[in-house]
Amino acid sequence: MTELLRTVPMDAIPLRRGDGAGSVQVALDPTIQIGNAKVFSVYGKGGIGKSTVSSNLSAAFSKLGKRVLQIGCDPKHDSTFTLTKKLVPTVIDVLESVNFHSEELRVEDFVFEGYNGVMCVEAGGPPAGTGCGGYVVGQTVKLLKEHHLLEDTDVVVFDVLGDVVCGGFASPLQHADRALIVTANDFDSIFAMNRIIAAIQAKSKNYPVRLAGVIANRSAASDQIDRFTSATGLRRLALIPDLDVIRRSRLKKSTLFEMDLSPELEAVQNEYLRLAATLWAGTEPLDAHPMKDREIFDFLGFD
Repeated sequence: MTELLRTVPMDAIPLRRGDGAGSVQVALDPTIQIGNAKVFSVYGKGGIGKSTVSSNLSAAFSKLGKRVLQIGCDPKHDSTFTLTKKLVPTVIDVLESVNFHSEELRVEDFVFEGYNGVMCVEAGGPPAGTGCGGYVVGQTVKLLKEHHLLEDTDVVVFDVLGDVVCGGFASPLQHADRALIVTANDFDSIFAMNRIIAAIQAKSKNYPVRLAGVIANRSAASDQIDRFTSATGLRRLALIPDLDVIRRSRLKKSTLFEMDLSPELEAVQNEYLRLAATLWAGTEPLDAHPMKDREIFDFLGFD
């Protein structure tokens, strides 16, 4: 891994951009584009269930007959394990194994077929405190382009590490058409969502990405989410309840479309299918306005 740090190309060197006051972002090669696929980046508070949502959304897209690629952007590399039933090697793992000579890699070294044909990639990440997630995302997209894997893809889903804490992990926004925010009906999740809105707005100054809306997850109700979305110009796209079958699906390393059917599970499956159809049809970009920290602190909660 030290070789990675010594040989970072110039297109991954942080530089100052106009993404916001004092912003230092990772410059990705502007010639590396996804292509014609519809690209979604999924963000939200750490532990809110982004990987569960991403994987089931990918499965739903595949059920609609779309060719889907899911890219996990987290050093834990567990985004796709319910699709593949295993922890797959990361792009950084396989690049390191060939001393970062990408021409020596085969497609099957880093792309793995999951449930219903969903293609799965785990970008991975550098060791904590030693590198930038933006470099990892950039190298992953570059590798997929080199092997012509994006030309036959209809939908790309980026499942991104926790809160947006640096320009590196905001870098999938540079490739995305729409950003989705996963939240729960509680203060911490909505507070994180407010920060994510600001990050997406910063990226939208220089890139085509726009907000699509909010997915309420693990929530019996959505009253606080709906108050916030109404006040800031967001929209709620889906409501996924807090069901034990969802917890069990993770333990069984399965998507929700593979679990024993029940009326409540069928309702959740239909919600994912409806969400996938809505996103595929296209959503109007949102011009949301995040609150200041003190403002959201005073806004949320019961009277």
